[in-house]
Amino acid sequence: MGLRRIALAVAVTAAAATACSGPTGSHAGSGPATYYLALGDSLSQGVQPDAAGTSVETGQGYANQLYAVLRRGQPALQLVKLGCPGETTGTMIHGGICRYRGGSQLAAAVAFLSAHRGHISLVTIDIGANDPEDCGINGVSLRTITTCFGTDIPDAASNLDTILARLRAAAGPDVRIVGMSYYLPALAEWRNGLTGQAIAWVTERLAVVYNDMLGRAYAKSDVRVANVFGAFQTSDFGNRVAVPGVGTVPRNVANICQWTWECAGPPRGPNQHANQAGYAVIARAFLSVAGPVTAR
Repeated sequence: MGLRRIALAVAVTAAAATACSGPTGSHAGSGPATYYLALGDSLSQGVQPDAAGTSVETGQGYANQLYAVLRRGQPALQLVKLGCPGETTGTMIHGGICRYRGGSQLAAAVAFLSAHRGHISLVTIDIGANDPEDCGINGVSLRTITTCFGTDIPDAASNLDTILARLRAAAGPDVRIVGMSYYLPALAEWRNGLTGQAIAWVTERLAVVYNDMLGRAYAKSDVRVANVFGAFQTSDFGNRVAVPGVGTVPRNVANICQWTWECAGPPRGPNQHANQAGYAVIARAFLSVAGPVTAR
């Protein structure tokens, strides 16, 4: 690991203890406010299970941790989180889950970007993880793969094209927008014998295809991609790691067990959301491609 990557890792890990959260983060210092706009689904809101097993929004998500690092160089930076737990690409466009002025998260985001044009420092987005659950990518069913790959995944990619085009038009050509690829909670099925291992292998291949399709959509709108799929070492079935309480498993399975709640016992698990350490991994992936960001 190079010195720059070590510095990024230390900065984000330290930020986990101090990151602010909420619809709008407070800012310190003088000068005009600038904004970091976080969009997406539950990951953008830092959702984790509480002690009773209920998934709740927290201040430990990747957006909060990334914001804490960026704010050190931009004291006037404010965090605005519009993400909606459970959001799909379709509901982000049309609404139906969370309440927004304008009817949808996309409408609210476009309105915010238009109203603050010239004062947007960064936009991050994670959307699409909830679209292909019938494919087994985030679950365990392999029965509907053909239908899913014929309809659900192409629809998600098309919807993402629409979302990104509208965000880019509202933000302007120079604003840094960063999306992300996805980790794979279904890898935890590896622990369940030969059937579980087959599910893990097949869903990893599906996740590669899906993340590639999302990546092409991001590229069309000049949106960089945080390689969360790679950061979680999702394709590494070769190296074995001993995980307390789990056993010796492939590296990708170990990372899912250590960085999400998917391998946790009840009531908190199984839960596909990242834990604080996992959100730090995601934040580092965003930070590594966001680069220096300033209002445009």
